[in-house]
Amino acid sequence: MTPSPPELPAPAAPRCDFDRPRERLRSLGPRGLTVSELLAILVGSGTSGRSAVDIAHAISRDMAGSLQRLAALDVSELEHMPGVGRATAARIVAALELGRRAATQTQSDSDRIRGPADVFRRMGPRLHDLPQEEFHTLLLNARHRVLREVFVTRGILDASLIHPREVFRPAVGEGAAALILVHNHPSGDPTPSAEDRAVTRQLVDAGRVLGIPVLDHVVVGRGSYRSLMEREDG
Repeated sequence: MTPSPPELPAPAAPRCDFDRPRERLRSLGPRGLTVSELLAILVGSGTSGRSAVDIAHAISRDMAGSLQRLAALDVSELEHMPGVGRATAARIVAALELGRRAATQTQSDSDRIRGPADVFRRMGPRLHDLPQEEFHTLLLNARHRVLREVFVTRGILDASLIHPREVFRPAVGEGAAALILVHNHPSGDPTPSAEDRAVTRQLVDAGRVLGIPVLDHVVVGRGSYRSLMEREDG
């Protein structure tokens, strides 16, 4: 009897391209990838029983596919998501911050600020999705070109906590001719509050004394802004 030929091992199931986001990045470029695939690259190797793609899908699902919601998370919140951990959370937060900074550099630092729309184009991408209020100033030269952007404080804006000295010290040091105040409302609604107006009055008065006028105070919301100076003029 002729012996039966030995059985050949079954061929391995081909891996789906969607399980290989790094290869897809090389072939399609970053714009050809979904949000989950981009996240999977940041996640890296995954954990036992869960691939990087699985973890990325879970993150995207928990955020309802919203990058704004993901960007608003604190690093400690990301760390506690299943399969994420400290290193992955740090990579995701760093990547989102790089995106914010890249968006704010679409205009050169030498660009002139002509009005609140220019302030919003510059600062909106960085501030609109933050979970806390941040207060910044733009220091301008005599031609209203930005000399420097200064971070002042983080937290609820309060006239009793915003000391004019901290706001105007960098302006004096840079020889600024004027400055613009800007902060965000995490709620997404840029309508100025009574405290916003109080802070503005306090700093406008200080600017008059120092000879460094406050040209505007722009409140950044989600996709929109309000100018307190336009509000007062109107």
